[in-house]
Amino acid sequence: MATQMIHLSERNRENQDWIISMEGKINKPPELLDQLAGREACCIFRVPQSLVQINEKAYRPEIVSIGLYHYGKEHLKMIQEHKWRFLGAFLNQIGEQHSVGLNNLFQAIAPMEQRIRNCYSETIGLDSHDLIKMMILDGCFIIQLFRVVGKLLDATNYFDDPIFNMQWILTFLMRDLMKIENQIPFFVLQKLFARVPPRNENPSLSMLTLGFFNRLFQRPDEVLKKHKDLQGKHLLDLLRLSFIPPSSSQGEFSPSTDVNLIPPARKLHLAGIKFRSRETDSFLDIKFANGVLEMPPFTIDDFSSSFLLNCVAFEQCYYYHCSKHFTSYVTFLECLINTPNEDVVFDINKSYMREMFRDVNDFYNNNWHVHWAGFKHTYFDTPWSFMSALAALILLILTMIRPFLLSLPTFILLGIPKIRVFLFLFFLNNWVNVFFLAPVVYVNC
Repeated sequence: MATQMIHLSERNRENQDWIISMEGKINKPPELLDQLAGREACCIFRVPQSLVQINEKAYRPEIVSIGLYHYGKEHLKMIQEHKWRFLGAFLNQIGEQHSVGLNNLFQAIAPMEQRIRNCYSETIGLDSHDLIKMMILDGCFIIQLFRVVGKLLDATNYFDDPIFNMQWILTFLMRDLMKIENQIPFFVLQKLFARVPPRNENPSLSMLTLGFFNRLFQRPDEVLKKHKDLQGKHLLDLLRLSFIPPSSSQGEFSPSTDVNLIPPARKLHLAGIKFRSRETDSFLDIKFANGVLEMPPFTIDDFSSSFLLNCVAFEQCYYYHCSKHFTSYVTFLECLINTPNEDVVFDINKSYMREMFRDVNDFYNNNWHVHWAGFKHTYFDTPWSFMSALAALILLILTMIRPFLLSLPTFILLGIPKIRVFLFLFFLNNWVNVFFLAPVVYVNC
């Protein structure tokens, strides 16, 4: 009996420990995906694994770590060391006129700590001082980088700087700063940039940002100036927003008028749809009218594809709080080359391309357009097919008029006896057979 009581007591203790353990896990907030990650304030995310496994290189920083997610990684330590040098230069330059020091920067950023934490989809394991230090170090590095490239500082002081005279470093910095996992909030950059002494015609932080990345996109200054007051959640979002055409808008969902994706480019061509280049401020501004699909030219390379993929990843994670322009554009390109991506959530009924997709499908499904395009492709695509079609047309005309001419009275037709008309048509028919039907026989063989 005593043994049974002991076993029962041990079992109760084990059950109690098990319950306490479960209660602890219930009360412990999630870390890898914060429970507040669905709110609008949360705008810096880890890329979903379903996208990473397709092209990991497009989402992972290669030379510099900005923000929380890749801090301290071994292959990023080279630029991490240079950040301190940039911070020192930043303090020396603004301190000469405004007596701004590290303490001033700390006091400017510290009140925004909780707001900064809310921007990340993962729970930040850093204490207050380490988090603020990261924001100041990364933010001042970015601002100083933009100021040098934007020629707001004396370039002679940076002739021997490896960051700027080794072109590959600057190029990879540009690409890393466009990645969704490599961001800090834009309001942090604005707060630090406000400490920079004003100058004559001093550009806004938005203009500096767009000018920095324009070494990759090569847009005219007139286009960039339209976005001088643009505000984004971070650098990637600001750059994304600058490409969204002002006239475009999200489609209004209507269950009774669902729109389908368009066929591949080859089928559209066979249906008579023409493709033309279009001059406009943004490659997202695509138009379709009267059977012509107008697309602005856009070069797809490692850098531009990385930008597109990170914009799509941002729109997928920030799904209910931003437009889906880049998701729509990438889906459009995938339709043209017939490579649909099932890992991306896309609703064409809510896309800014909704009307264009509908018009293209209506044109493609019109039988008259398809038959006419097929006729032109069959009979007018090559010189031989054109000659064959012309010969067939002439024979058809002769076949139609021969009975009419042969049924004329036997008296003279315009001074030519009937027998001569008959002989003339006979030899004309033979001449047509020799010179026009020969190519037809050759093509068919």
